[in-house]
Amino acid sequence: MPSTPLHCPRCGTGAEDFSGCGACRAEGIGANPVPPLADLSGLSLRTYPGGPWGWPSALPVTGEPVTLGEGGTPNVRVPAGDGGDGADGELWMKYEGANPTGSHKDRAMSVGVAAAVAAGADTVAAASSGNAGAAAAAYAARAGLRCVVFTTDEVPEPLRAQIDALGAVRVVRKDSSARNAAMRESVERFGWYPLTSFASPSPGGNAYANEGYKSVAYEIARDFGDRVAAVVVPTSRADLLSGIERGFRELRTAGLLARVPRLVAAEPDAAAPFTAALARSAPAEQERTSVPYRFSPAFSLGEERPTWQGLDALRRSDGSAVAVPTEVFMAEHQSLGAQGLFLEPSSAVGVAVARRWVREHGGLVIAVGTATGLKATAGIHGVEPTAIPELSRLTP
Repeated sequence: MPSTPLHCPRCGTGAEDFSGCGACRAEGIGANPVPPLADLSGLSLRTYPGGPWGWPSALPVTGEPVTLGEGGTPNVRVPAGDGGDGADGELWMKYEGANPTGSHKDRAMSVGVAAAVAAGADTVAAASSGNAGAAAAAYAARAGLRCVVFTTDEVPEPLRAQIDALGAVRVVRKDSSARNAAMRESVERFGWYPLTSFASPSPGGNAYANEGYKSVAYEIARDFGDRVAAVVVPTSRADLLSGIERGFRELRTAGLLARVPRLVAAEPDAAAPFTAALARSAPAEQERTSVPYRFSPAFSLGEERPTWQGLDALRRSDGSAVAVPTEVFMAEHQSLGAQGLFLEPSSAVGVAVARRWVREHGGLVIAVGTATGLKATAGIHGVEPTAIPELSRLTP
């Protein structure tokens, strides 16, 4: 492990591996140990170049960066529409599909693979529905490490092709439980370095890797300052959500930001544990919430239980969680495509929630568009192909 120690943010217990806090797991709660917050004193957002390695001192990793030029992603104004821009609000999207492998996971895997190198690993492992596996494969290849991706047959063909092309060994199991069990065995038996979660209840991914997500907050603060009212994040295990909150918290502590925007977890209603948890008043009940998992076109989202750090991020930022039906976010998916924005359905969940948030609360709202739509071209269900008109109907 890199030298920076990890501790559970819920109970304070130190961590010995990447399986989450054992004490909290014994209570049925998934909590991910974290490194200490970085001290950003003396830094300036005006000169921050972007990306996880823009401020190397903010990362808990020693050694050389492993980078493909991730970060510095564009902010795209989402055109006005029902619940879009108006007199009282603006809707923007931070497009993470512009990262090297096409998703936000590049920020995490850049840092996670650097941590693996610093730890002396020769093989990294990831359990993934697609995006994390592709990013892990790319950054492992960049660092000269072997990469093994544990996955299932439900992963769309474009993502399978990407993982294979990047040189990873793809191990297929029948479902996510069997996938995670296989990864656990590889970590415990062979000592492979884990870049993602494999424990149950899920605590979240590699804690060092997740520090890469802080750079999303740094870039938003650099580009928009204190104007941002809310940041909407498509959420599963809340690695991205909690990483963004940690970034904003560091900025606020250093006096680089006057206030932390409200964070909003966007979930498909097929599996929305954060929305269900926040409907309860007592924190102890929220932490132990469980919902049935149902598949949706937003296949990279959805869990049975919320992670503790995700709930903590929402509480700290006076945030919320919103679940949207499949028909709503798939309509948003098609609408965005008609505006030139091709995103994966999971990203459309975030934009749909952000559009609703602007309508109900106003202010400048940013939705994190987690990945390009090219990731899921073979996995988007319920979208009818556009009819091809006769040429004669297109001529003047």
